[in-house]
Amino acid sequence: MRTLLILLLLTAAPALAQTPDDTEVEVTSTDQAVDIEPGLADGRIAERIAQILDATGWYSDASVRVNDSIAFLDGTTTTTERKTWARDLAAKTTGVVAVVNRIEVEHAVELTIDPAVREVRVLKDQLLGALPSIALALLILPLAWFAARLVRHILSWSLRGRTRSPFIADILARLGALPVLLLGLYLVLQIAGLTQLALSVVGGAGVLGIVIGFAFRDIAENFLASLLLSLRQPFARGDIINVAGQSGVVHSMNTRSTVLVSVEGNHIQIPNATVFKSIIENITAVPRRRGELDLGIGYDAAISDVQRIVDAVLSAEPGVLKHPEPMVLADTLGASTVNVKIYYWFDGAQISPLKLRSALVRQIKQTLMDAGISMPDEAREIIFPEGIPLQQGSGPAPVPEPAPKEGRSEMDDDLSAEDDLEEQMQVPIEGSNDTDLLR
Repeated sequence: MRTLLILLLLTAAPALAQTPDDTEVEVTSTDQAVDIEPGLADGRIAERIAQILDATGWYSDASVRVNDSIAFLDGTTTTTERKTWARDLAAKTTGVVAVVNRIEVEHAVELTIDPAVREVRVLKDQLLGALPSIALALLILPLAWFAARLVRHILSWSLRGRTRSPFIADILARLGALPVLLLGLYLVLQIAGLTQLALSVVGGAGVLGIVIGFAFRDIAENFLASLLLSLRQPFARGDIINVAGQSGVVHSMNTRSTVLVSVEGNHIQIPNATVFKSIIENITAVPRRRGELDLGIGYDAAISDVQRIVDAVLSAEPGVLKHPEPMVLADTLGASTVNVKIYYWFDGAQISPLKLRSALVRQIKQTLMDAGISMPDEAREIIFPEGIPLQQGSGPAPVPEPAPKEGRSEMDDDLSAEDDLEEQMQVPIEGSNDTDLLR
């Protein structure tokens, strides 16, 4: 029974001795046993251990009791090392087979800056030791940077003319120069002895990259869209396009947005992701374009005569293409007019659609008026070009003489608002502070 109690006390003693420590004290113990006269009573052993503890001055209210060669230590001290030293002292004393260490550790609060001073000194020593590595890093990193720029310029020069998009050539040049810069960074970390740290940073960069990817998802999406638009090139600088409900002349495209200039001269920036996912209508991609006019004639006019007259006007206009041939087709029967659709084709790269439309409207209107074709206002006015005949009594109504036309005919003008039908870009597109990917 006594042996079992001793084993239980030996098992519990280390657990009772585990206490936090925040005061640094150098404690020294010896493996030499403390000799006393063998066969002494438990009281003599306890008295000897107590004398030694009192002599150190490390313990308060220290008491030692020995019962059946088991030493029980009580009291308080300031550090765990001193508590452990008392236990070792009792364990090395002759006649003690087990120690129950019940000394409590009371941490004293000391207002001192000594720990901070020690840390500053350690940092200073580490900095002085790292000065050669820092100097070497300051030499290698700039060399790696300039070498990467040189490789980039060489790759850009070699790819010039081999890719349709300058943006793609720039991306490939940057990717080719990146390993040179990474090699210089690896050499710096290797010299500094931070290779394992670099691997840890790279491992953490994967998680950080996912977080940054979600945070800057729109920026990454627009960048990838600009890359795909540069590859496919659905439009070029100076093209007139309709996209995402906006229309204008393509001014430039950067890594974030496509810039249009409206006919009013306003800059419209559309995110590249929106441009890539939207329907793009490139008006100037194909030079041959079709225009159309609406014409309302009176019910008293012959549609075939109107078709012949309008077709003659279209054929005489040099801005209208002969192939495909223009068409003059009856469309609908309105409330007071027969509506006619006029279709014609022109070279959109050379001819201004607005000027050509204006010239055709002016010529068709004057020609129809000269031919006596009525063009009444829709549902509000009916024109009787020959007047309203009045009959008095019996007999046929007199036929009124046509009144002479007064005023100046529009065809008499040698000059008109459309004196030059050539396309003239009215929207300035030069000048851009952005990196134009369409150059």
